[in-house]
Amino acid sequence: MYVKCLHLDYACKVFDKMCLRDVVSYNSIISGYASCGEMEIARKFFYEMPERDVVSWNSMISGFLQNGECRKSIDVFLEMGRCGVGFDRASFAVVLKACGALEECNVGVQVHGRLVKFGFDSDVVTGSALLGMYAKFKRLDDSLAVFSELPEKNWVSWSAMIAGCVQNDRNVEGLELFKEMQGVGVGVSQSIYASLFRSCAGLSALKLGKELHSHALKSAFGTDIIVGTATLDMYAKCGRMADAQKVLNSMPKCSLQSYNAIIVGYARSDRGFQALKSFQLLLKIGLGFDEITLSGALNACASIRGDLEGRQVHGLAVKSISMSNICVANAILDMYGKCKALAEASDLFDMMERRDAVSWNAIIAACEQNGNEEETLAHFASMLHSRMEPDEFTYGSVLKACAGRQALNTGMEIHTRIIKSGMGFESFVGAALVDMYCKCGMVEKADKIHDRTEQKTMVSWNAIISGFSLLQQSEDAHNFFSRMLEMGVKPDNFTYAAVLDTCANLATVGLGKQIHAQIIKQELQSDVYICSTLVDMYSKCGNMQDSQLMFEKAPSRDFVTWNAMLCGYAHHGLGEEALKLFERMQLVKVKPNHATFVSVLRACAHMGLVDKGLHYFDVMLSEYGLDPQAEHYSCMVDILGRSGRIDEALNLVHKMPFEADAVIWRNLLSVCKIHGNVEVAEKATGALLQLDPQDSSACVLLSNIYADAGMWGNVSEMRKMMRHNKLKKEPGCSWIELKDEVHTFLVGDKGHPRHEEIYEKLGVLIGEMQPVGYIPDFDVLIDEEVEQHEQLQELRTCAYNSLRW
Repeated sequence: MYVKCLHLDYACKVFDKMCLRDVVSYNSIISGYASCGEMEIARKFFYEMPERDVVSWNSMISGFLQNGECRKSIDVFLEMGRCGVGFDRASFAVVLKACGALEECNVGVQVHGRLVKFGFDSDVVTGSALLGMYAKFKRLDDSLAVFSELPEKNWVSWSAMIAGCVQNDRNVEGLELFKEMQGVGVGVSQSIYASLFRSCAGLSALKLGKELHSHALKSAFGTDIIVGTATLDMYAKCGRMADAQKVLNSMPKCSLQSYNAIIVGYARSDRGFQALKSFQLLLKIGLGFDEITLSGALNACASIRGDLEGRQVHGLAVKSISMSNICVANAILDMYGKCKALAEASDLFDMMERRDAVSWNAIIAACEQNGNEEETLAHFASMLHSRMEPDEFTYGSVLKACAGRQALNTGMEIHTRIIKSGMGFESFVGAALVDMYCKCGMVEKADKIHDRTEQKTMVSWNAIISGFSLLQQSEDAHNFFSRMLEMGVKPDNFTYAAVLDTCANLATVGLGKQIHAQIIKQELQSDVYICSTLVDMYSKCGNMQDSQLMFEKAPSRDFVTWNAMLCGYAHHGLGEEALKLFERMQLVKVKPNHATFVSVLRACAHMGLVDKGLHYFDVMLSEYGLDPQAEHYSCMVDILGRSGRIDEALNLVHKMPFEADAVIWRNLLSVCKIHGNVEVAEKATGALLQLDPQDSSACVLLSNIYADAGMWGNVSEMRKMMRHNKLKKEPGCSWIELKDEVHTFLVGDKGHPRHEEIYEKLGVLIGEMQPVGYIPDFDVLIDEEVEQHEQLQELRTCAYNSLRW
């Protein structure tokens, strides 16, 4: 009685007072101490026994197994055999479980052999344990063979077999076995429902999961904690968090595992705030927490970028001594990386006594996500040095770092290692390689890798399309998009955004509208990323009305959406509208970035607002902590130069914290043309030719400035210099889209099938233009430019004329 009530002190006193202690009394006291985890005391009584029976040995074997000491459980079983004690089915059932827990396949097979020898191979108890062991060894076919040979099957054997299928990710077979089980009239148990819900979760079979939920309710398992937890876990993994929460709320009693399932479910669904609310509720009701709870809460903090909340959970982990658990440490590492706390992530990584592949992946990803490509590659080298083998996630982060630095040589070395590891054709790694080669300008290599990838995922298609778009090879991007559709791959929001970007590059508004229609059909128009790209596409195609409409109708706007609209206004010379929009942006508390101020400064340049331009240039750093970049200095040169303050513009260039690029010097040269400032123009041209000795456009512009100033000797010298260096301006190019066909024109182009008609119409228009005062200013052009100027005029007229066909 005392043993069954776990009052072991009283049981021990009674035992000590017994004059005659038989095997039964010894077995009772051993079983009691084993049940309470006091295996050393149980062992003491076991070896005190004058004689032992099979129950005595089974109590020790079972006790060690229950307390997680599987190796000792197997050792006692072997000792039992050496002592000549006959095994019973309980002996075999327990030791088979111990072998399965240790994944000791060889020992398990030997036990199986002895089991057959003793004639227990047809016993339902040992058979159930045996098929469960083989399932844990990932030898499901052997499990199925054992199961099929059992002459009698009870709910335990069916439960073990269904669980084995789930453990081996053969969920469909598990569900088929359940159907077969129902057919032979075997009742459903708690453990069978748990396995079935796991199968539905693994298959994302929501409809079947709902049917099983109804089945469980009808079978009076609706209030069972284990079944309820498995049900809400299934809903969570199928993305139905509202249903998962309803199940949790309906459970009369919840366990820690129930709360773990809901917390992890919310975290995986990127609903970090709800996950943390559930975590707070768990702490409040006093069910405690474990490593799974902390990992889920930390993932939730990472998803909301909650640095403060993450630090609090970190503190809780330290107090509970859960920091020794590597899963918790890895979750903290990942959280700091995603919360932009790279220093804390690095400190934690350095302090970790034990690191697994996930730890290395977390620190490598943290460095890459925070823009520290050099540290990313350094950690990758350290990982290899520590003999830890990289996986696809490691290579994904490292290749991103190579892409960010445009480190082609390093990327190619890593590609070689990937090929040697046998991961070269995996979809995730293939997509990362495509992205890296595209960003390093090696599109042909990227194309080959994309073609060789065995399973082309959405990520792979998006990488190749966005890669070509990034390199302004928009027609190739369109071709890949067409191939993707032909193969039946359904585009996502990133695909559409990349294709819209190519439409903006080519100014093909017709195709852009078709893509827009597809976006509406797929109900993706509310996506903020797509909205921003549509605003940008319409503005770059010259359709400011639709661009404004998309902006105003956007259900939500981030800084990218605001920047796209600002850029559109600035690009079209609508400076006043751009500045008004910037004021609206400030009122709604959207923080501007570098791109925002580029558009604002361009707007000031178009309107000639020098003082406002200077003001905005100053507040970039003083109010928003943004250091002006080359684009901002270029805008300021334009603003100052257009207002005639060319010397100030030159001084600004000299005071820049970095060397001026070609764009800045060309801007300065252009404003010198407006105001006829020969001295500064010569300095700007000299700087441009130092950067690129083959820059013909700088020479042409300086020659025109000389001509405007009547310095014909200098014009002649410039012509001679250009001829001597064989400099010639690249031919101009323009295109229009008519009736879903793009017509492209180059200077002097005679490749168009209707070029004779075009030139005939051109002659008529030139004849009409000259009498009304149009006279080309050929005097200020060098010889080569006279011909080009005439031809460019022809092309502009062709484009205008083509619109009438």
